[in-house]
Amino acid sequence: MIKTSIKLLNRNSNNYRNYFLKIKNKNVLVKSNNNNNKNNNNIFKRNYNTQTSLNTDTQRQQQQQKQQQQQQNNIESSIDPILNDNSNEDDLEIKDPLIIFNTVWNKLEQKYGANNMRFPQEIILVAGAPGSGKGTNTPFMSSVRGITADPIVMSSLLNNEEAKKIKSSGGMVSDSNVLELFLEELRKPCYRSGVVVDGFPRTNIQVELTNALYQKMKQMRKVYYNTPLAPFFPRPIFRVTVLFVGEKESVDRQLRRGDITRDTNVKLKEQGLPLLEERDTDLSEEAARKRYKIFRDHYSTLQTLKKHFPFSIIDASKSLDKVQQSIIKEFKYQSSLELSQETFDLVQRIPLVTDIIQHARVDLITRLDEYQNRHNILFTSVVHVIEKEFLPTIRRQAIAGSTMLRITNSIFSSSLAVDMALDLLSERGFRVTFDIKTTYIPRRIDPITHEITNLTKQEYQFKLDFEKPAIRDLSQAVKINLN
Repeated sequence: MIKTSIKLLNRNSNNYRNYFLKIKNKNVLVKSNNNNNKNNNNIFKRNYNTQTSLNTDTQRQQQQQKQQQQQQNNIESSIDPILNDNSNEDDLEIKDPLIIFNTVWNKLEQKYGANNMRFPQEIILVAGAPGSGKGTNTPFMSSVRGITADPIVMSSLLNNEEAKKIKSSGGMVSDSNVLELFLEELRKPCYRSGVVVDGFPRTNIQVELTNALYQKMKQMRKVYYNTPLAPFFPRPIFRVTVLFVGEKESVDRQLRRGDITRDTNVKLKEQGLPLLEERDTDLSEEAARKRYKIFRDHYSTLQTLKKHFPFSIIDASKSLDKVQQSIIKEFKYQSSLELSQETFDLVQRIPLVTDIIQHARVDLITRLDEYQNRHNILFTSVVHVIEKEFLPTIRRQAIAGSTMLRITNSIFSSSLAVDMALDLLSERGFRVTFDIKTTYIPRRIDPITHEITNLTKQEYQFKLDFEKPAIRDLSQAVKINLN
């Protein structure tokens, strides 16, 4: 009961100590009262002289004091398992992610109002080994996804004024503090279109907090779905991307960066210019390896996000161009991730062009054979029309690589004949589009009703594109002109 109650307290509150003291006093008081009642009954039942009674009361009081002390020890011992091994009552911290998240969320909701708890639709969580090029590649990820805001770097965020106050007071920046700072930053309008986050989550608790935020954003979307505020609560898109390099490559890059920084600072110092920051981990192989170990531990934590969000690993040991090509491939548009479920369910009824063209060649051959076997007379007639009416114009426009054919032959009033012509020309290597132009020519007007009788004329337009020939090599043309 005591442990359960403790979990419900805000970890940033001083209620812990008061709560424990109340429990202690209450338990001691109850035990003391019970003992007093019991002892009083015994006194009334017995007859003894005044001196004996006083001695007996003194003994009982001593016994009660021992019992009270034992009760206090029991209470304190029952509290110990909740504490961290290296903490005291002032360092108590709740480790339940759901309680942490709800506490922080409710605090911000009371501060800003529920309808102002607006966060970016797309949040890209990035982790990278030391020397993997996060400083270069995180802005590139933003540009690929059309995100205009600068990435959120958690190490910088945790050096803001609020975090410094916590540190200066002797406190630790807890998961609760990190979450609150993170959500406060995400609320800024500049991140509305999306954001890349470098360095979050880092702990198992923060992983669960990330999933809690995702679920909460989905819940908020449902709440505001049919309201004017719906655009401010879009379907959340969370991605996880890891820039990976091996330990040896990471250490080599860190030390190489340290050498470059030192050499640059020598020149800057000579010119009286501000110096670049020299990282301790870039100056020592041992420190560089320790930093890589931190990343490796962090990576193990991140892997638990695979069950929640799209998770990609990019080999950052390659050249910058190849790394960025991999990023483009990983971050290409995916309707299943970005559209709302309702929109996606409707849109996917139309097949992707890749699905349509995948078997187009085989389907084309099948149709041509079917025309020959089942519609031989019409198919032969279409071939004859193409020979007589199409080819002369195509040959005249061969150098241009394009031609428009306006055919009035009534054979193309049959949609099957049109299909045959399109398939024939496609099989021969032409890119074909087809249209019908209908012209209405007035033939007569009824003098009484003034009704106009028209003569209808249809023109079948075939637009053909094909590869035009290379008449002269450009380099040869330049040489001729120079001569």
